Amino acid sequence: MPDTACQHVPAHLHERNSRGCEECLKMGDTWVHLRVCVHCGHVGCCDDSKNRHATKHFKATGHPVIRSGEPGESWMWCYVDERQVG
Repeated sequence: MPDTACQHVPAHLHERNSRGCEECLKMGDTWVHLRVCVHCGHVGCCDDSKNRHATKHFKATGHPVIRSGEPGESWMWCYVDERQVG
């Protein structure tokens, strides 16, 4: 259940748009872990990946909350509040 103390978590969480990092797949590159934008479903790679597409997506769109795209993980992160929110 999303942390209601974070005003950035939307009421509807979008599902992922892709099985892998959208930009890395287009570039033919690899990633370490996947992050899913809960606002639009964009799938980007984590900050441990060389391209950091999830953070670049936040900076380009202003969509503040991501969730883990890894199997078995259900946490979310708010870039604005700089904390885990789920």
